[in-house]
Amino acid sequence: MVAFLPSRAGRLADVPSFTRAIGGAESNVACVLAAAGHRVRWVGRVGRDGFGDHLVDTIAGYGVDVGAVGRDPHRPTGVYFRTDEDRATDAHEVVYYRAGSAASAMSPATVPYDSVADARILHLTGITAALSADCLALMRDLTAPRPGRPLVSFDVNHRPGLWRDGDASAVLLELARRADVVFVGADEAAALWGCGDPAAVREVLAEPAVLVVKRGGEGAVAFERRAAGTRPVRRSGTRPGAVRGRDTVTPVPAPRVTVVSPVGAGDAFAAGFLSGTLRGLGMTARLRHGHLAAAAVLTVPGDLARPARRGRADRLVALDGAAWGTLHLGPGWTGDDQEVRTP
Repeated sequence: MVAFLPSRAGRLADVPSFTRAIGGAESNVACVLAAAGHRVRWVGRVGRDGFGDHLVDTIAGYGVDVGAVGRDPHRPTGVYFRTDEDRATDAHEVVYYRAGSAASAMSPATVPYDSVADARILHLTGITAALSADCLALMRDLTAPRPGRPLVSFDVNHRPGLWRDGDASAVLLELARRADVVFVGADEAAALWGCGDPAAVREVLAEPAVLVVKRGGEGAVAFERRAAGTRPVRRSGTRPGAVRGRDTVTPVPAPRVTVVSPVGAGDAFAAGFLSGTLRGLGMTARLRHGHLAAAAVLTVPGDLARPARRGRADRLVALDGAAWGTLHLGPGWTGDDQEVRTP
């Protein structure tokens, strides 16, 4: 969608003007991954209109392959307006104008499986499932077990305002259980399934090989299924009890961040984590890369930010536990000439 960002904080009724940008969980992930040096394709549908042109051109500008994006001559590109407050607060407002949009008409017929079959990772989110019955059918098709399926990554991304006519709890649980890697916020899990503690979330979502439970400023916890017959291995830096049943459990705290705008951090976190996955990094490094990508977005006004250069991010990820715990990231920290503050 095209996103209209407020010129200042406050209620939508009081905001005098907006800046045009782009928004969308999957396209955000695609742009951050491409900016991090990976080959990325974004598959979706937009209207054959000026907003669609803006979306496709902007996403392509990040280095993303947009050759599989469909242009619908009969339906418009979706747009939305939002306030600048954290989504978790009552003060946050968002108004979607996406009913009847080109994206809401996606289906297995308009987005063929062949357009994603050659990927190493296929990233999806629960937002698409909420748009229409056809979109839900598409999500079920893409997450169906089949030979040679890409590694399916699924971000629950619960948006209550999109689920007025559907059972978000059951649908999102179904899709998450069919994925290989799942991202979910502890607050989302509590609202959907009544469990916010990471271990309890893992009991509900036992099927994915990797489950990442995000805990906001506290950090994230990853549960990684060990292969049958392997011996438990403790990850460096994890607390006692890091091996639980068939899982290796890896908690990683988030660095301190001076927040400019809280929107888009979850998508960036997923991109950073998936970048580490594509590079074959260990779980602690994947989680740290997720935190750094999220910090890049948290310290800018919009939904998107180019991540730190790989060498700079790798140096921060390689810090020992004590040094990682002293990181304080503020606006401009991603620049190569910027110092990272410590208390």
